[in-house]
Amino acid sequence: MLNIKQKAKEKIKILIKLLPLFSFIIPFLILYFYQDIASPRYPNTFEMTWKGRTFYIFFLWLASLEMILTWEKLQPSKFNKLISIRTFAFILALLLPTIYVVTSNYCGLNVAIVDWAWQNKIAQCVWMPLSTEYLALAVLFTLIIWLQYGISGLKNISISPVFLATIGVIYTIDNIFRYGSFTPFQFLVPATATLAANVLNLMGYQTQWIGQSYSTPVLKAWNSKGSAAFGIAWPCSGIESLLIYTLTILLFLKNITIPWKHKIIYFVFGAVVTFLINVMRIVTIFAIAIDTGVNSVQTRQFHDYYGQLYSVTWIVLYPLIIVASRALWRKIRTPKNATISGVESPKLTS
Repeated sequence: MLNIKQKAKEKIKILIKLLPLFSFIIPFLILYFYQDIASPRYPNTFEMTWKGRTFYIFFLWLASLEMILTWEKLQPSKFNKLISIRTFAFILALLLPTIYVVTSNYCGLNVAIVDWAWQNKIAQCVWMPLSTEYLALAVLFTLIIWLQYGISGLKNISISPVFLATIGVIYTIDNIFRYGSFTPFQFLVPATATLAANVLNLMGYQTQWIGQSYSTPVLKAWNSKGSAAFGIAWPCSGIESLLIYTLTILLFLKNITIPWKHKIIYFVFGAVVTFLINVMRIVTIFAIAIDTGVNSVQTRQFHDYYGQLYSVTWIVLYPLIIVASRALWRKIRTPKNATISGVESPKLTS
């Protein structure tokens, strides 16, 4: 009987630790199953990585990973009284993500945000509700973590809310500064576009720069099958992928014990590969557009969803590659007669 009670208490403790994640699953499910009502202009937001909600899935993965890596450090605050201001605040905080999603998407708040953005002459006012949603959910997740785990919890679980806020800020900047006109983020565009053009040339395509659309350089590529021309703005240049990579790899490197020199090498190498993968994404967009048409369903789907999975797949696999490579290196460096099951083998003396 005592064992049953003890096991029940342990399971309850686990559930309590997972409450921050549970509080976000319900609103995400609501948005997923009723996204045609929530976003009638763009109903398939969970099938879009750019100006969509696919990153909510990535956020859940990132938050889960943070909790797993710091599980022993996470100590929920003790609520001494069931009925108290603190308990009420925590329960309310758990409900706020669902309340916000319902209020914003189904009770007119998003309409009010669009009207406000239009009155303030924000270029892409129809996208402001989405960027606001990311920012609001980032704040709410931070609030829940703080109420449950305190300041120490925020230190252990910080990357995932920062990730949500970063996406919200990126979307907001693009909404205000249309067509890549936010020049501080444009620094990566020339290198990305030039490399993409060189790769296309190596693949047998012909390329030509045909001026600029606003502040965005326009690249044209063609072969015997057809042609395609796209403006390459900072969202396409790899800034978004590099931000996601940076947040993820910092989380991973923070929780493994290796020399700082190795951490820097791993970070720089991964960043370079992330950048090159984004170049290949641009090349693939041109190849698909030339074969199927610039406005084809295939081109749009790859641009809005599948292309970003290039970088996301690499970002998810890279920490596993680091772990596997270090294990292999230790195996190679360890002499066969060094240790067996932690017992040092005897040394021969002459």
